Amino acid sequence: MRKALVMTTIAGMVGIALWMRGGTSIAAPLRQTEPATPPMARFPIWGAWASSSHANADSPAFTYWDEETPPRIPVECAGCHSGTGFQDALGSDGTAVGVDASHALGSVIDCDSCHNDATLRKEIVVILPSGVELSGIGASAVCMKCHQGTAARNTIEAAITAAAAEPDTVTPTLTFPDYHTDAGSALHYGTLAQGGYEYSGQRYDVMATHVSGYETCIECHDPHTQAVDLAACAGCHPGVTTVADLHSIRMDGSQRDFDGDGSVTEGIYDELAGLQALLLTSIQDYARTVAEVAIAYTADTPPYFFVDTNQNGQADAAEVTSENRFAAWTPRLLRAAYNYHVVQMDGGAYAHASQYAIQLLYDALADLNTHLATPIDLTTLERIGPGHFSGAKAAFRYWDAKGVVPGTCARCHTENGLPVYLKETVNVLTPPSNRLHCTTCHNDLSTYTLRATGPVRFPSGAVIDSGDPGVNLCLNCHQGRESTISLNRMIGDATPDAQVKGLRFPDVHYFAASATRWGAEAKGAYEYADKEYGGFFTHGFGQLNQCKDCHDVHTQEIKITLCAGCHPNVTGPEETHAIRMNQVDYDGDGDSAEGMYHEIETLQALLLAELQRYARDVTGQAIAYAPNHYPFFFVADRNTNGIADREEIKADNLFTAWTPRLLRAAYNYQNSQADPGAFAHNGPYIVQTLYDSIEDLGGDVSKLLRP
Repeated sequence: MRKALVMTTIAGMVGIALWMRGGTSIAAPLRQTEPATPPMARFPIWGAWASSSHANADSPAFTYWDEETPPRIPVECAGCHSGTGFQDALGSDGTAVGVDASHALGSVIDCDSCHNDATLRKEIVVILPSGVELSGIGASAVCMKCHQGTAARNTIEAAITAAAAEPDTVTPTLTFPDYHTDAGSALHYGTLAQGGYEYSGQRYDVMATHVSGYETCIECHDPHTQAVDLAACAGCHPGVTTVADLHSIRMDGSQRDFDGDGSVTEGIYDELAGLQALLLTSIQDYARTVAEVAIAYTADTPPYFFVDTNQNGQADAAEVTSENRFAAWTPRLLRAAYNYHVVQMDGGAYAHASQYAIQLLYDALADLNTHLATPIDLTTLERIGPGHFSGAKAAFRYWDAKGVVPGTCARCHTENGLPVYLKETVNVLTPPSNRLHCTTCHNDLSTYTLRATGPVRFPSGAVIDSGDPGVNLCLNCHQGRESTISLNRMIGDATPDAQVKGLRFPDVHYFAASATRWGAEAKGAYEYADKEYGGFFTHGFGQLNQCKDCHDVHTQEIKITLCAGCHPNVTGPEETHAIRMNQVDYDGDGDSAEGMYHEIETLQALLLAELQRYARDVTGQAIAYAPNHYPFFFVADRNTNGIADREEIKADNLFTAWTPRLLRAAYNYQNSQADPGAFAHNGPYIVQTLYDSIEDLGGDVSKLLRP
């Protein structure tokens, strides 16, 4: 019975395929005495496909060339605008992979286009317009053969280079490239695909990751109708019943006002729309004042940008003609207009790659701003998401060139690192992630319950339990990577002032807030022998003792309104620097009322001066500090300002003349710098470590006070 059913189904499918091509079904004899049954009545998939744009033989996608002489689809278009052309591109028609001839009109993207030997038995390698090759992407590779756009960053740069154009000089040989419509995959893969124009010196998000099971084309879209699976969306976004409802979606991890309109609750769709409107305004302003030709845009007709003859800001019907195309391009204008168009051409950009699209629009605005008399105020805009969701920052992009994140980094710098660590207590090499994900901390996205986390082991070996499983999640990453114990192990029994060959600077790492907070219990800083150090720092009279009490768990921003409860003058993060409770002059500057932040700031400056003096007098090698470049300390060969200049920050200029005494003090200096909230997390502990470091180096502490 099962075999008969399978054979009948196969026969029916072959019949559909032949019917679509005008052939005769081999299943026809089975129905000789019955009226013909429409294929869609017997095969629901047929009906789904027949309602799709892939089946619409009358659409411009398949009829655009009807009036050509002869009416043929050119080589560069046939691969996506013809069923036979698509099979030619795949090599499923028996020819080599790739379209090498024009194709006749009359065929659409049908069953045979996607269901054939090439798609079922071979791995399809997708070559994007940027030249990047993507493989191992499964069935979505079939979709990506067409939905990838027809231009990329290098298209724009090649045109500008060929024209030998100056940035703001109108160059007649520059033309606007056709990026094409519905190129969702080019944006989805972000900087991996380089479909947008990426400005030099900026980092960009890579592939946008959704929840597990909904990350590829066919996991979110019905492969036959191309419609979004709205029922699946509703699983995490209750109330979603229409595509318009998707426009209102806003997740907690994106709480930034990207378009500067004052709202962080509107959907990401509207954030993008706001940025697009700002960019179009800037494009028109630049074109009018720099290129001296008014410009208008329409998404419906190539080449999309036309001369705005009546200067009303709109592309009117009379203006959308071949003779009226905009031709006063400068390189700067072309780059910005291209990014505007790229985002416009993907109606699902807000879901496919919202952060990458935001970065493309923001950077285009910033570049145009440099030559506008009335620039857009970028101080109200945001380019990237908050901390854990800032996929364009080094915390997630540092390993892109290598292609893997080491196991020692994967726990905190990949979206699945923490879940794996909690389960296995170890991490292995992991591909880079775009950012952390909802599933990093939540084990159920319908109820948003948190992963269970018990006591946490710190680098010193201390095991600490915050008493809150959710806060323990924070402790797993915000604990640093070194400690008093690891430094002592590294130094061994070496003489304090002897240069030790092979001694290196250890990276305590950034934002080790929990190690600061627990002080001597965690021993995240270097604690000198025979000295006493404070432990856990109690804030807010015991009412604000957990990470989540003071910080928003998704944005990591300080809950300023809570600060204001005890500190009425605090209305923003900067004003927390002025907070001072116990009025003691730790730094010896005579001001006991200045904020704890400033007490620490002065002690840091005193310690840096002592590091310089000791390095020069004892090791004979000048030292300079670079706060954002590991391993932070370099040889100072140009001046004695203590700060590493650009020319000094290089791999062959690392400071290596370490003595145990210098290493301990330098480590404490970096530890205080790496936690920007140290003044609030545990100011007394940090003051103790800075004081002791200055004293151990031989500095004058007679005017200082140690808590």
